[in-house]
Amino acid sequence: MEKKQNMNPAGKESGFTLLEVIVAIAILTVGLLAVGAMQTSAIGGNLSAYRTSEAVTLAQDRMERLLFSPYADASLNVGTGKADPSPPAPRNFTITYDVADVAGISAKLITVKVTVSEKRMTRTIRLSCLKPQTL
Repeated sequence: MEKKQNMNPAGKESGFTLLEVIVAIAILTVGLLAVGAMQTSAIGGNLSAYRTSEAVTLAQDRMERLLFSPYADASLNVGTGKADPSPPAPRNFTITYDVADVAGISAKLITVKVTVSEKRMTRTIRLSCLKPQTL
């Protein structure tokens, strides 16, 4: 009979041991958990950016409505913390505005404030503009 020749001259078996497989799986698991945590953080960041964009859009909309109002309109009387004259703001948003006379020129300074209240954080977006009195 013919003897089978050993293909591995060192006489060792080739392949992975059970310990090497367990270590590889542990490293892969840690990596996947890190990627999952990163995705959760990214989703939270995207939501925050979306809310900020929404607040800026609301502030711009309200500012345009006030700027296109006549100079003598009651909504442009001097005062602070005025409630928004427009339709109600979306949930978690509060819109107020301030009107002040500018000394030395015939103009009013309008500042629109949009406050966004989320879980444990409150952000305020302010947008200011001058409304000159036209003749």
